[in-house]
Amino acid sequence: MKITLKDGSVKEYAEAKSVYDVALDISEGLARAACCARVNGEVVDLRRVLEGDCELQICTAGDEEGLATIRHTASHVLAEAVKNLFPDAKLTIGPSIDTGFYYDFDHAPFSREDLDALEAEMKKIIKQGAKLEKFTLPRDEAIRFMEEKGEPYKVELIQDLPSEAEISFYSQGDFVDLCAGPHLMSTKGIKAFKLTSSSMSYWRGDSNKARLQRIYGTAFNKKEELEEYLAYWENVKNRDHNKLGREMELFTTVDVIGQGLPLLMPKGAKIIQTMQRWIEDLEDNEWGYMRTKTPLMAKSDLYKISGHWDHYKEGMFVFGDEEKDREVYALRPMTCPFQYYVYKASQKSYRDLPCRYSETSTLFRNEDSGEMHGLTRVRQFTISEGHLIVRPDQMVEEFKGCLALAKYCLETLGVNEDVTYHLSKWDPDNKEKYIGEPEVWEETQGHIRRILQELEIPFQEDVGEAAFYGPKVDINAKNVYGKEDTMITIQWDALLAEQFDMYYIDQNGDKVRPYIIHRTSMGCYERTLAWLTEKYEGKFPTWLCPEQVRVLPISEKFSDYAGKVAASLKKSGVLVTVDERSEKIGYKIREARLDKIPYMLVVGQKEEEDGVVSVRSRFLGDEGQKSLDAFTEQICREIRTKEIRREIEQ
Repeated sequence: MKITLKDGSVKEYAEAKSVYDVALDISEGLARAACCARVNGEVVDLRRVLEGDCELQICTAGDEEGLATIRHTASHVLAEAVKNLFPDAKLTIGPSIDTGFYYDFDHAPFSREDLDALEAEMKKIIKQGAKLEKFTLPRDEAIRFMEEKGEPYKVELIQDLPSEAEISFYSQGDFVDLCAGPHLMSTKGIKAFKLTSSSMSYWRGDSNKARLQRIYGTAFNKKEELEEYLAYWENVKNRDHNKLGREMELFTTVDVIGQGLPLLMPKGAKIIQTMQRWIEDLEDNEWGYMRTKTPLMAKSDLYKISGHWDHYKEGMFVFGDEEKDREVYALRPMTCPFQYYVYKASQKSYRDLPCRYSETSTLFRNEDSGEMHGLTRVRQFTISEGHLIVRPDQMVEEFKGCLALAKYCLETLGVNEDVTYHLSKWDPDNKEKYIGEPEVWEETQGHIRRILQELEIPFQEDVGEAAFYGPKVDINAKNVYGKEDTMITIQWDALLAEQFDMYYIDQNGDKVRPYIIHRTSMGCYERTLAWLTEKYEGKFPTWLCPEQVRVLPISEKFSDYAGKVAASLKKSGVLVTVDERSEKIGYKIREARLDKIPYMLVVGQKEEEDGVVSVRSRFLGDEGQKSLDAFTEQICREIRTKEIRREIEQ
């Protein structure tokens, strides 16, 4: 038997050997460090017996697969600890993930005190050093085995497997869990771990199924690595817009108003107003859009024509009762069918196209309660929505124009380097989710692929992520936790014009169906505010700041001059306030820094006598004295050009 190692060297054996035996034969140090292995590309246990020629890579904690094995084993130790302290808890699943691991339990919510107790119990289990042993059972025996243990979720998982399947389990002492592996040889291989949080989840991610409690944790091979990660994680939590945005009074939420319905406070509302006015002027004045304003709700008839009633009803807020002969209405989850009727209000010829309609659209989507988070996932939100009605021969260039506009918005916001592009395609194995014929989908997806390639935009293809009526480009960004959210979408639609009987008159006098592009230029304002809050840690570019300048009089004697400075800046459109409190100037400066104000203007006797201001900024610190006119010109240029200045370390 020839075993080819990662470095190309070959080990030969006359008899079968386990992966662990091979690692031990190479060196005792490697055997101690080994966590799992790759055999012909498949990740396996160290217990795997090799019986023929193969390629073998031994994986340690320094490898992605090895670290995942440590974390997967830690999830089993967590499950055992939960069963020891909370015997009534029911086990579900517990995988490793990029940041560590989690395990879902059918149980009451876990407190921080519970997590601390579970950590202590896990340390006891790890110290005992029980070996993890793998065994298999036929499917029927496996079902009976888990029924006897009172684990209904495990039973359901086994029942979903083929009747001929052999089901694998891992034991560690008296604890047994259903699992395919791989796992460490013993619990002693877990050197450093921490339970980080708990939250609600749903069985199999379905909000119609049982509510579960998820415990998150992480594990590393060394204590130093864990401490470094926890310090990083603390910084991440401090940058989370859900924490930072509340501290900065950008938004708040109230239970009696409802989950996913945030209240934008004056500062947050000012930032969104600034972005909205910028986008509206940009689209209308520079990109040839025509602005519309359409209703927030419509009869179900409209959504039945578009297909949303059949494909998206569960995500809509519906009121009325069809069975009682009343009209049924729904709050709009999108604007497209409304704008189609704007187009249809008058007959169009080929010369009238493209028609570029835009709207600052408030939309409503009945998101799952477990998905709500700050401003990124809400039930009412506002987007920079647009629909382009175009001739087929115009489609490619107009689609490129939408990509160019999106890229311009991202560059202006300073986030163009933080996004990834995705071609979201249909899933041919689930045709019932979509309208239209397969050849239409393949053709339109091909067009988008060629556009992205021609523009040299790196992208990945995601099967099953298309809208039910067409493929799209999704421009995504990660939040501070690494979760990816869609920020901007551009969709190719060759189907809905038929359903709404939309047409234009061509040069031959014939009726022709147009194509439609559904797009956002910047996306959802609330989600973008969350993104920018995390990106800039609350230190927004000056043009976006709700307070751009704070005037700081050294004492009450100079309040009048401070007021004159502020009044002059206001006339130039600068957002300015005056701190007239009877506090020392050092305290006022510290407060302004904590409030992340871009510019502080300190004024006292010398400034008033000379008609100047002493400028302090987030960017250069003490910028010295400047005439008010010079400072006004400087900041107005910065705001007008939407400059993003580099911060200094404070």
